[in-house]
Amino acid sequence: MQSTDDLARSRYARMRWNTPLSEEHAALLVQRLDVRPGSRVLDLGCGWGELLLRAVAAGGVAGPVATRGVGVDTDDAALARGRRLAASRSLNRHVAFVMGEAATWQEPADRVLSIGAAHAFGGTDAALDALTTVLRPGGRLLFGAAFWERSPTAEVEQIFGAETTDLPGLVEAAREHGWRVLHLSTADQREWDDFESTWLAGRQEWLLRHPTDHRAAEVRAELDDRLRQYVGGYRGVLGLAYLVLGR
Repeated sequence: MQSTDDLARSRYARMRWNTPLSEEHAALLVQRLDVRPGSRVLDLGCGWGELLLRAVAAGGVAGPVATRGVGVDTDDAALARGRRLAASRSLNRHVAFVMGEAATWQEPADRVLSIGAAHAFGGTDAALDALTTVLRPGGRLLFGAAFWERSPTAEVEQIFGAETTDLPGLVEAAREHGWRVLHLSTADQREWDDFESTWLAGRQEWLLRHPTDHRAAEVRAELDDRLRQYVGGYRGVLGLAYLVLGR
């Protein structure tokens, strides 16, 4: 039972956030998001909300105009991790983590984050449309979405969906939905390699500690398949763009 619990905890244990993003790149995005004192920050599909916490801290939490944040997700374990992180940084009075569907959230905010969560809305176009309803006038949206850096094989396209477009197509989709691009940057190869490695790392370490566990063969097969897909399939093919958008 203990090793099973360890396995559950190990899944995202080595990940800072569930997206290909370096510390330096994250700092740039928070800067471009330009969170003001007293702002309300919303993260839809927040996971454990690491970037949300940093955005709220950047806005400032001291005094009568403290910045406040809400993270929304359907993963109870991730939300619990977010609450622990908030408490460890004395942000628990300023950031709430809520169980809920991103697509049904209606309370607006001054700054909105939605990274790698377009599927929760039904795809990129649906997300770019729906997110207009939760951003207050004059606000900014940090939108993270996948795109093709190079043409994928049929197998890779099947994994990520035929709707995924190239970077010009993604930017044009934002424009067509009434957004202005205030900042654009993309994950580089080192960020992708670190993301994929840390996605695997917690459970790789679990395997080394529990090689005879009854779940070891299943976990080993899953991790080996993911590594093969990445190295032999979408490494250098799938990109991730971070767009700071206004309207």
